[in-house]
Amino acid sequence: MLETQNLTLRKPGPQDIDAAVAFFTSDRAQYVGGPHTPGMAWRHFAAEVGHWDLRGYGMWAFCRKGTDDALGLVGPWYPNDWPETEIGWMAFAHAEGKGLTFEAANAALDHAYGTLGWSTAVSYIDARNTRSIALAERLGATVDPYAPQPKPDLPCLVYRHPVRTAA
Repeated sequence: MLETQNLTLRKPGPQDIDAAVAFFTSDRAQYVGGPHTPGMAWRHFAAEVGHWDLRGYGMWAFCRKGTDDALGLVGPWYPNDWPETEIGWMAFAHAEGKGLTFEAANAALDHAYGTLGWSTAVSYIDARNTRSIALAERLGATVDPYAPQPKPDLPCLVYRHPVRTAA
């Protein structure tokens, strides 16, 4: 678990399934392969939860401090077939435009470079996803045109995050 000024980032669990399925079945999921059927949405969320057991880390559900209502998912993501370690994010509808995903992603990057010891981190972003592009750039990431694609048959923008060192 991580804490920021306004947020608690915790491992996702059963209490988040309704919010996650609502996201994955909505048009908001268009940049992550959706919208999905409810069954496929459940499976996508199960993969988020299972990543923790397989890798020992994963995307957190981020919540306002003092609540347990997930506002989205953010954090380190590295499926077996991914070419590089990724920091990903998905903001649920009621969390957008408040700076909360930025705050959560900043904490996730600090954790990835510090605690996990990553030497690099990218974010794979659909070229039409202007909000995610803006967030990546706000985090200091820049497009790396030479980075390998996670799904070569479905190219995306690969944003490389600057290396963070301990203060």
